[in-house]
This record gives sequence, C-alpha cells and structure tokens, in this order.
Amino acid sequence: MEMNSSTAITALMVMITLLVAAGAAVAAPALSGELPARDQVPVNETWDLSVLYPDDAAWQADCDKVRQLCQKISRYSAVASWSAGDLANVLELRDQISQLINERIYPYASLHKDEDTSNSHYQAMAGQAQTLSAEAGVATAFIEPMINNMPQAQLISYYQTEPRLKPYKFYLQNIIRLREHILPEREEQLLSRAGEVTAAPATIFGALTTADIRFPAIDDGQGNKVTLSSGRYYTFITSNDRTVRQQAFTEYQGSYRQYRNTLAATLDAHVKSEVFVSKSRNYQSARQMALSGDNIPPEVYDNLIDTVNANLPALHRYVALKKKLLGLDEMHMYDLYAPLVPDIDWPIEYDQAEATILAALSPLGGDYAGKLKEALSSRWIDVRETQNKRTGAYSWGLYGSHPFILLNWNNRLNDLSTLAHELGHAMHSYYSNTSQPFATAGYATFTAETASTVNENLLSEYLIAHTDDRQKKLYLINQKLEDIRATLFRQTMFAEFEREIYRYVEAGNTLTADYLDKIYHDLNVKYFGPGIVVDSPIDCEWSRIPHFYRFFYVYQYATGLSAATAISTAILNNPAEAVPRYIEFLKSGGSDYPLNLLKKAGVDMTTPAPVQLTLDKFSQLLDEFARLSETAG
Repeated sequence: MEMNSSTAITALMVMITLLVAAGAAVAAPALSGELPARDQVPVNETWDLSVLYPDDAAWQADCDKVRQLCQKISRYSAVASWSAGDLANVLELRDQISQLINERIYPYASLHKDEDTSNSHYQAMAGQAQTLSAEAGVATAFIEPMINNMPQAQLISYYQTEPRLKPYKFYLQNIIRLREHILPEREEQLLSRAGEVTAAPATIFGALTTADIRFPAIDDGQGNKVTLSSGRYYTFITSNDRTVRQQAFTEYQGSYRQYRNTLAATLDAHVKSEVFVSKSRNYQSARQMALSGDNIPPEVYDNLIDTVNANLPALHRYVALKKKLLGLDEMHMYDLYAPLVPDIDWPIEYDQAEATILAALSPLGGDYAGKLKEALSSRWIDVRETQNKRTGAYSWGLYGSHPFILLNWNNRLNDLSTLAHELGHAMHSYYSNTSQPFATAGYATFTAETASTVNENLLSEYLIAHTDDRQKKLYLINQKLEDIRATLFRQTMFAEFEREIYRYVEAGNTLTADYLDKIYHDLNVKYFGPGIVVDSPIDCEWSRIPHFYRFFYVYQYATGLSAATAISTAILNNPAEAVPRYIEFLKSGGSDYPLNLLKKAGVDMTTPAPVQLTLDKFSQLLDEFARLSETAG
C-alpha cells in the first residue's frame, strides 16, 4: 500500500496498489463484451464532483483567486521582522492557497481526468493545476526560512499569546525540534541545487527497469509463447504448473541479473547520496534522518526486525506445510507463490458487497456505520470499470468536502476487500478533516495504512466466521497467511537488508553486486529456513525492488499491519473500550506525532507487543489452516 503525496500537490491522496495474496487466486466471473461507456453506468454508481465546483468556469475563477493570493502573501517576504500577527497572517494565507489548490482545484481536474483518461480537456486542466501549484510553491518558499531564523523564545511567545496561532502550535514546535538540522541559507541553497543530482540514481533505476530491460518469452503451459513482463510475472509465478513457475522465476530474475553491476552501482550511488545529505544535516545516520520527520526512534525499527527474527520458526513451519500440501520432494523459491487452494468461483455483486461491508464493520459503532451508509449512498464512490477509466483504486480525502473513492468493480472477492480498504482511508480522512483545523488534518505515512488495514482485518474475520464452505474458509485463511507473509515477514526482510547496506556504506565501503547478492541470499536463507532451496536467481532480487530508492520506507508496511492488527483485535475483543479510542485516533489527524496518536488507540509501537500479536495471529491461522487441510484430505 502506498500513500502518494508530492511537494507540489500536497492533497491527501492515498493510492492503493493491490498486493493480491500469493496463495490461491479467486476465479473472476466470466466477462463478455466491451466495457460500458460512462454514460451507461447508473448515476448513483458514479461520484458527484459538483460538490467541488458546479462547472469549469467556477474552477477557473479559483485559479485566478490563487494568483491574487500569491501576490498578497509575497509582500510579507519584504518584512524584515514579523510580529505574531504577521506570522498568523502568513500561515493563514498559505493555508488558504493550499486549500484552494490541493483540496479543490487539482482534485476537480484530476478526478475528472481519471473518469476518462483520453479526455484532453481535463488533462490540460490538471496540468494547469500543477503549474499553479508550482507557482504557489515559489511564492511561499520564503516562509519556513523566515520562521527558522526567528529566535526560539520569540516563536514560543508568539504561539502562546496569539490566538490565531493556536492551530499552528504543533507545526511550529516541530520546526523548533528539527532546527539543528536546518543549515544556514547558503548551505541550504547548495543542498537544494544538489537535489537533482542526488535524485539521479532513482531516476536511472526507473529508466533502466521500466524502459530498457527486455524480458524473454516463456511457455505459458498451454503451448503458447508469452513475453514476460512485471505485470504478467505474478500470473506465472502463481501458476499450478510448476514448470511455468520455474521458468518465469529463472527468466524474470535473470533479466535483472544481466544488469546487476549497473544496478549495484546505481543503488550504491543512491545510498551514498542519502548518507551525504544526512551528514550535511548533522544527523548521526541516514536512518535517523529518515525517521526524524515523524519523530520515530530507531528502536521502533530495530524492535520490528528483532521480533520478526525471533518468530521465524513460524514462517519455516508455513514453508514446510506448503511443501507438504504441494506434494513436493524439494521446495524451491519459485514454489512460494504456488496456490494451495483450488480456484474458487465466488462472484459478489456490488449491492451484496455493500451489505457485507456494513455487517463486517458494525463493531465500529453506530456513528461509523452512519457515515459508511452516507459514503455508499451519496455518490462518494465511482464504482464501475468503464471505457478509458483509470485502473486500480484509491481514496482521496479532501478538506472541506467528503472523500472520493475510485474503484474498478468487476464482481470479484478482491473487489470487496478493496472497497473495505478504501472506505477505511475515506473514513480516516472524514473524521480527521471534520475534527481538525486544516493545519493538523493531514496524517503521516506511518499511520496512513492503519485505518484501511483495520477494515480489511474486520472484513476478513467476518468472512471467515460466516463461511461454512471448507474450501472458501481455506482460501480466506490462506489469503490472510499470505498477507502477513508478504507484508510483515517480507517487508521486514527488506528493512533488515536496507539497514545492513546503509551501515556498510556509512562504514566507508562501496556496494558491489557480489556483496549485495550475498547479503540478500543470506537473508532469504534465514527468513525462509532449511525447508526451502534458496535458488541462486533470488540473490539479485534486490536489484528490482523500487522501494529501496525510498530509503527506510518499507518498514512502515510491517508496522502499519501490526498496529492495525492490534487495533482490530482489541475492537473485536473489547469494543466498549477499544472503539472510542480508535475513533479518537481517527479524529486526531496529524495533530501529534504518529507514535503518540497510535497510543490514543491503545497501541504502543515502541514495544514489540503489536508485532508479536500479529505474529501470534499468523501462528494461530497456520494451525487452523493445517487442521482444515487435514480434514479436507
């Protein structure tokens, strides 16, 4: 799961890439004919963007208003010394500009564009909005340097005495906290100018892996030669045909392996660029810099790795069970994704999904249920897959308006899980935006996936509890096992790999392909245990992981799942206490640091407890899956 936000467009837009469980795939219902045009879909299954603007002319009027506000705010750059009132004026003006661009202008154009990606009119409007955002960024660039140059005692006095600065207290305190890492103006300018250079390794990685690498064709098991691609790889690696899995695994990893030295040099350059910036900003390490924005202590990162490492026997047991159920004499890395449950025909109509969601999330209480019903009935959601519509799914929370959700519904069980997930994001945004001032409404990446995963967990528990069919129950349990394997075990392995390579570079070494292959190989041996052959093609898998170019980011997938598991477990076991705490967390937005906000929900991520709880859940599910499998046999 990924939360996208750029410095240019800071609207809260949660973009979800569905990581489908690597167990059995649910068979999609048969589809025939062309996709419907948008005007063929019932109006109540489309979102209503008129709540943002009644027409394009009103949109253009706000674009003109932003330019006027930019001229107004720019005048404060010439004021030598700000009073408390000046500071309040500047921050309120900046918020006004930001709300217009990020909560109205850009979303209106972008959401229309996503309805029909071939619509050049809204493509142009979205481009105009991005240009306007860049202009606003230039006009407001002076603000934080001016604040940072103000004496600390003066800043504290200002937010203590000026009522209009009360919503900005946390923001100003955070600037004070990070002040030692802000450099003198000349040095900040140099680092800024170096930004394009330090970003080059990620750019090169993207160009090489998406544009230049060519994948071979393999036999699809039906006698057809099909060219591999990143999108098709998952289909092949989850095939029931072991020969197809092995061929796909070998050829796909091999396509990256031929560039291993170039990709090692690229990753080395990226790591060294982050180390350079962290040292320039007076951090002890690149990891400290990465975690400092959300005020996360390194112990949270280390606790995650240590706790997962202590529970690796559970993953080894899962691998052994998979080997047994697949009837293999020898388990290989390309067998990890083989389906354990036969394809299940489980179509779900959208109205049926709505009822299931409401039932599954009913433990969250009447107020939550009321807003869910509003979301489902008041055109917050663009439901159907239509011609030229953007693929995938996302939730976009907007301050001053209700959230919007994009789906591409095709009557599959995975669509049901997606709906629950996106509604979790939407409800988090709704509660935050209606409870917080704009300055503290946006929540951090560290907590962004919590609400969505809580919803998924509650849905999963509901479906398992209300499914009598053994095969369906096996599928649901295996899907949950695979979610935890892929999100907690695998992402923690990535986090451990990342920790090791940064330590290596910070000790004065250079990353080489041989070194990276060895580190990655040894981690796979440790994580997956003695019951699997760690085939050599997996050694260079590091070379194709894009998240390594977002340094110290992946651990948040694992911590997010753990926090959500702790919350959903508490909601089911003790709703009277847990639900109010959770709703208070949703309402808190970004009013405090993520760890403090999660404590409101009863989760202390500074301890191993939430991670251990999730790992215990994995073991319990594994026991249940083994029992049901034996009964089925």
